[in-house]
Amino acid sequence: MEDAQSDKASGEDSNIEYRVKVESKKQVQEQINRYKELLKTVFDGQTELTADSKQELLGELLANFEAAVQDNVLVNGQPWNDAPEDEEEVDLDGQLDDVIVETSNKRRTYPRKILPHVVHALKAERKILGLYENTAQPQDVPMDPEYENIMSTLSAEAPGLAKQATQVIKSIQTLQKQAEGLCQILNSKPSEASLEIHREVFGHNDQSDSLSSSPKLRQPRGIEEAAATNCYIPLD
Repeated sequence: MEDAQSDKASGEDSNIEYRVKVESKKQVQEQINRYKELLKTVFDGQTELTADSKQELLGELLANFEAAVQDNVLVNGQPWNDAPEDEEEVDLDGQLDDVIVETSNKRRTYPRKILPHVVHALKAERKILGLYENTAQPQDVPMDPEYENIMSTLSAEAPGLAKQATQVIKSIQTLQKQAEGLCQILNSKPSEASLEIHREVFGHNDQSDSLSSSPKLRQPRGIEEAAATNCYIPLD
């Protein structure tokens, strides 16, 4: 009977969870790092150990300490290795407020800090400008009388020359029109009326027949005026 009760008690003891329950791996890690700093001083008084031995033992001690703590905690009911990492909560409003405060401080303090330097730079610039001196004095260059007379004469005659140039251009245009009219007359041929007048004046002969085939043969002035007034037909 006692053996059955002892087995039952041992079974109940085995179901009891002795590991410490925590909610944040970050907090546990901070505590581990804090106690690691304390454990680093454990071997400071051990004079019989060499520096390499102290370093090796200290590394094993810290590793065993961290592993032991991690094995004996439950993060939200899960073992250390199975528990997810803590997500860092980002306080955007707080960060924005901090940035606004920092910007306001800079806008208030920086102009007052910059102002003395600006004033000093302006004074230094004025002082440097005062060191410059005019090494060459400007002099009046006298005008050559002959050159001045030439320019005056040219200025006075320029309008007349412009008028003459305009008249020459107009004359050239008129001459060009007259030449075009003359070319048109020379390229024309006599009409039947002008040939009939020519036959009545000179009679019917070979010369009058050849006139019809040679339109460029010069005619008497009266006949030319009459032909020019009434009878010439331009060539196609």
